[in-house]
Amino acid sequence: MTSTMNIFADGAALASALADAVSVRLKAAISEKGTASIAVSGGSTPKRFFEALSGKDLDWAKVSVTLVDERFVPADSSRSNHLLVATHLLKDKAAAATFIPLYHEAPSIDAAAEIATKETASIGKPFDVAILGMGGDGHTASFFPHGNHLAKALDLSTPRGVMTMAAEGAGEERLTFTFSALSDARLLVLHIEGQEKKDVLEKAEGGSDETEMPIRAVLNRAVSPLDIYWAP
Repeated sequence: MTSTMNIFADGAALASALADAVSVRLKAAISEKGTASIAVSGGSTPKRFFEALSGKDLDWAKVSVTLVDERFVPADSSRSNHLLVATHLLKDKAAAATFIPLYHEAPSIDAAAEIATKETASIGKPFDVAILGMGGDGHTASFFPHGNHLAKALDLSTPRGVMTMAAEGAGEERLTFTFSALSDARLLVLHIEGQEKKDVLEKAEGGSDETEMPIRAVLNRAVSPLDIYWAP
């Protein structure tokens, strides 16, 4: 698998360039097949990117937006990726997009994962765009080091869909798309900022133990080329 490092002067320049690239890919997908799909990540890093993308001029009514992963918390929780995306992306022109959440009120997280898998089954085969982040521990999506379902989540033979994950460093239980659902996105991006994250990435590039640093699965085994967007 090949990867390309795109370096920007600062986070604002990165956000603008990434929004441009994603907009181009979404427009192309709409032109080719009438619809487009994008899976995005949470955390503080993508806020500026979301803001930049929300104002892009494209036929947002034909775009389906979902999350790469989500905490098992209600949509109005301050810990919810749903709330983050609703606040920073699903506004302005992007307010016309269709949002498909991963969290669903259900008797258990396993039941919620089944619902999310069914609700997202019509998109992401493959995703037109998937934007990944990375934590300081080398996790991406909710593929956490030594997570209880990590091996299954990272196995490309595991069916596309949403599954659960619990890990010591994860806080709440998580809902996450499987690696098989993300790795063949037509535009696969890793968005990271800061020297610390760059150092983590360089460490990951120098090894193969995916249980220690799950981002290695993306670096070493993703089906699509990986575009890395980084700013200090």
